Amino acid sequence: MEAILTQAKSTSTLPLSKRLKLSTHAAHERVDKAIMALSPFTSLDGYKRFLTVQYQFQRHTAPLYEQAELCEWLERLEQRCRFNAVKLDAKDLSVNEDELNISLASPPSIDSLAAALGWLYVNEGSNLGAAFLLKYATQLGLSANFGARHLAPSDAGRGLHWRYFIAQLDAVPLSSEQEEQALQGARDAFKFVEALALKHS
Repeated sequence: MEAILTQAKSTSTLPLSKRLKLSTHAAHERVDKAIMALSPFTSLDGYKRFLTVQYQFQRHTAPLYEQAELCEWLERLEQRCRFNAVKLDAKDLSVNEDELNISLASPPSIDSLAAALGWLYVNEGSNLGAAFLLKYATQLGLSANFGARHLAPSDAGRGLHWRYFIAQLDAVPLSSEQEEQALQGARDAFKFVEALALKHS
């Protein structure tokens, strides 16, 4: 018991971004497996399944990028939203609009600003890892200008783009309760993506 308490205490002193990474490691691995089960880069049909998952996740998180309180904490947040890029990718590939708009019966709610930070952490983190996905997508004839816009890096580059986000995230003044809400928000986000991938596999 003492060891558990000591570990919990040491974890709670970490920056929020580190706590989020530790808290969601297993969930992140499950999502990676669920996404690859879609066979997204073996054919255009597989990629369209992947794109549908991306569309539904980006649609659910898009309103967060326009929330005034979050934009005060995270500078230029609105410029990070990739929902429009996903919509253009879907249009490029003539993905059926009805299929894009199919959602789960009960999409998870994002009921606090702190929880929203967890969701944004997951979304922005996915952009960091998109470099490999874009490379695979080019093998299907896609590019940052056609069909795979939402996988493209920012003008500042992926690494700097991510580090700037993390620095701002860690600077947000949160209570212990709010930090727990952020952790749960990130877990909910990963669980949502996993459920979407399983639905379309």
